[in-house]
Amino acid sequence: MIDRTSATNIQSMLETIRAYQAQASGQTQKTEDTVAPKGAPSFTDSVKNLLEKVNDTQVQSTRLQEAYQRGDDIPLTDVVLGMQKSSLSFEATLQVRNKVVKAYEEILNMPV
Repeated sequence: MIDRTSATNIQSMLETIRAYQAQASGQTQKTEDTVAPKGAPSFTDSVKNLLEKVNDTQVQSTRLQEAYQRGDDIPLTDVVLGMQKSSLSFEATLQVRNKVVKAYEEILNMPV
């Protein structure tokens, strides 16, 4: 599920990377086309928002678990689903982080 904002952020980042790649290979390309519009959130803001959503999912899961343990009227299925959502969102974030770190290391190892 990629919403419209995330898709534009990804596209903007890809265009920026392509501009840097073209510049490094000696080709000239307009970098004005690769700059994100002023209204679009930055990559940092997008990552921050994503991490906040993952954290909110984990906090909600913890609250459901605690409420169930206290004996509140919460179905066990809701608790288990909350735990699964929390686990999946964390694992997905971890995989994205690993991919970004790997890409960063590959960029660092590129000959100039």
